[in-house]
Amino acid sequence: MAVTAQSYGLSRRLDSAPGWTGPGDGYAGRLRVAVLSDIHANQPALEAVLAAVDEAGVEEIWCLGDVVGYGAQPDACAELVRDRCDVCLAGNHDLAVLGGLDISSFSESAAAAVEWTLAEASEGTLEFLRGLDPAVSREGIGLFHASPRDPIWEYVLSTDQAEAGLDAQEERIGLIGHSHVSLFFCRPAAARHGETQGAQAGDGAFLGLEVGEWLLNPGSVGQPRDGDPRAAWLELDTAELTAHFHRVSYDVALAAETILAAGLPSQLAERLEVGR
Repeated sequence: MAVTAQSYGLSRRLDSAPGWTGPGDGYAGRLRVAVLSDIHANQPALEAVLAAVDEAGVEEIWCLGDVVGYGAQPDACAELVRDRCDVCLAGNHDLAVLGGLDISSFSESAAAAVEWTLAEASEGTLEFLRGLDPAVSREGIGLFHASPRDPIWEYVLSTDQAEAGLDAQEERIGLIGHSHVSLFFCRPAAARHGETQGAQAGDGAFLGLEVGEWLLNPGSVGQPRDGDPRAAWLELDTAELTAHFHRVSYDVALAAETILAAGLPSQLAERLEVGR
C-alpha cells in the first residue's frame, strides 16, 4: 500500500496536537518560508513559482541549490535568485560549472549542459555561484542541497537513505533537494531503527512537523522528475511547524524551445513535458 501523509496521521494541524506548547529551542519566531530547489536555468518555471510565492505572502525564500545546469537561461535565473532569495545553497551542477566537480560521472546531456553554461554564463553569474555553500543552518532547520550525510551528491529516495541522513543531521528538521522529487521522510519520536517512513508529496500535501525527525524535499522548480511536469515548491511555517507542498503550471513549451534554440541536447527539452 502506498504511504501518504494522510495514511499515518501526519496531515493534522499543529494546534490540534495534544500537549503542544510552542516551538522548541532554536526557533526565533514565526517565519513563513518558501523553499525552492533545482531551478536548473529554467526562467519560465522560476518566474511562475515566484509569482505563486508572492501571492502566498511568505517572509523569506530559501533556495537549496542547482540554480544552473540543464536549462538555457542561467544568467536570468541567477539574477532572480540573487535578488529574491534570502538563502541560496550550491548544488552539484553549480559546483561543476565552477570546475569544482569532475563531470565524468555526469550523464552525457548533463555534462554538455555544464560545458555550455560555463561558456555562456556571465562573470556575474559565476561570481554569485562562487559565494554559495552546499549546506547551512537557518532558524534551527538544516538546509542541504543533497543530504545531511553528503550535501553535494547523495540522492535520498529510500527510507534507508533517509534514516542515515537523519542520523547525520544535527537539526530535527532538514530540507533537501537534488532528487527532483517532492517527498518527505519522518522518523517518529522514540522510534526504533528502521521505523522511518516516507512518501512522495503531491500538490496540496500538508504535514504537521511538531514531533519526530524530518527530511523534506520540495521537488524541482525547473526539471521535475516525479511524473508531474509542473514546477514544485514548499511552504514552511517555522512557528506552527507545518509544511505545505505546491505545484505551479508554467510555459513548458517556451522553456523547451529555449533549450533547443541554445543547441543543448534535445532530451533536456523533451523531459520537461513529462516531468521525468
